[in-house]
Amino acid sequence: MSEEVFPKKRIRCGGDAGVRGIVMEEILVKQERAVRTRALVLRAGAEVIAARGYEGATISEILEHAGVTKGAMYFHFPSKQALAEAVIEEQTSISTVPATMSRLQDAVDLSQRVARSLQRDPLLQAGTRIAVETGFGDEPIVPYRQWTDVFRSLFAFAQEAGEVLPTVSAQETAETFVSSYLGVQLFSQAATNREDVCERVAALWRHLLPGIATPGVLARIDPYGSGDHDDELDTVPEYDMAQHGTTDVASS
Repeated sequence: MSEEVFPKKRIRCGGDAGVRGIVMEEILVKQERAVRTRALVLRAGAEVIAARGYEGATISEILEHAGVTKGAMYFHFPSKQALAEAVIEEQTSISTVPATMSRLQDAVDLSQRVARSLQRDPLLQAGTRIAVETGFGDEPIVPYRQWTDVFRSLFAFAQEAGEVLPTVSAQETAETFVSSYLGVQLFSQAATNREDVCERVAALWRHLLPGIATPGVLARIDPYGSGDHDDELDTVPEYDMAQHGTTDVASS
């Protein structure tokens, strides 16, 4: 076998590795682009729905605001309902709260963090409008069960720790709180455009806590939130919508 064979084999092997590297790089770039496009559409959809309402939002306006093609949107969300369901799923996925010394205070802190985010975050604002507008339809898109599960778990852990009275039902308390919370923030939206939502949530806790908290714990719970979780909820990453030829939904 001549010596010329070996260089040719090395070149071919090296070339195959290089091709595989290029292919993998292209795949990663496409995956990153797909993730970015999905986030753009999700946020644009949330902003349009928050401004127009679920029924008033149109696919064409969402596409214009996101700066993507119809095909790009339908690749991730085949319908407006699918997009709305993703908005609801995204907002309920942010409900994890780091455990502190008091799970009852953690429940308060979560509710106040959501309240603050409702003042500025279109994802949460859109979720509320979707839940309210579809709640009476044939196919309601509502996050009540997920949020109820979150607070039921917090109340149950608090009860195990002796913070909640043993006669209290964690499930019933969670359902009562979530339904009351929805009403409180809707009332705040109608009355002050949510400017006083944190105060109203604190008032809700001041009425609820005496009926569920053990006496020794009650005095330690701050209905405005402890400040241990003061960071705002991180929902959908913000991108520079201007780079995608978008318009301001509120002023369009």
